[in-house]
Amino acid sequence: MKKVFSFILKTAITFIVLSIIWVVVYRFVPIPGTLLMLSRNINDNAPIHYDWQPLENITPHLALAVVSSEDNLFTQHNGFDIDAIKLAQEEAKKGKKLRGASTISQQTAKNVFLWNGRSWVRKGLEAYFTVLIELIWGKERIMEVYLNCIEMGNGIYGASAVAKHHFGTSADKLTKSQCALIAATLPNPRKYNSAKPSKYMLKRQSDILKLMKYIGKVDYNNTTDKKKSK
Repeated sequence: MKKVFSFILKTAITFIVLSIIWVVVYRFVPIPGTLLMLSRNINDNAPIHYDWQPLENITPHLALAVVSSEDNLFTQHNGFDIDAIKLAQEEAKKGKKLRGASTISQQTAKNVFLWNGRSWVRKGLEAYFTVLIELIWGKERIMEVYLNCIEMGNGIYGASAVAKHHFGTSADKLTKSQCALIAATLPNPRKYNSAKPSKYMLKRQSDILKLMKYIGKVDYNNTTDKKKSK
């Protein structure tokens, strides 16, 4: 039993150390690719259109659009939207359709560090990596990675690729309307195509544009800790 316990302890410590190093490295270097990209390429024979761009080369309209669409409290929470999680659990108990409660931070952790699928082990690792990137990266880096690595179409990953392949432009030239349309696809970017929007997507685009106007901008310094100190 001592040998088993020792092995488990050493394995856990090794994983923690290596994962922290991994996250620290990705704090400073462009993400070379993700397991999701590789999985889609191997299993679905999908191409990989991916072109990393620093955040300053991506229009701020896109960050505002995804915050408006996916995670209104992105700059205020510490990686988890507890109220959204509780609501999702309550609705699941009532037998209602499952609703997403993942924050942009959680989606980033999942897309960059983990495989595609559903399991308690994966969910636990997602929470673990979410805590790490919140502590080590901060909100601005999380958004930079999210906008570069998130799936935005079949084989299309990130702002630069979707701007080029769906709108014939660059990531810094995307308009507010185009950004809202891209954000409207994110629940299922392989079903919804920002280059060929459906009526549902156009309605979502309109709703997102209204939210963008209401929120105004993404303030990466507007953290929970700062709000508490005021």
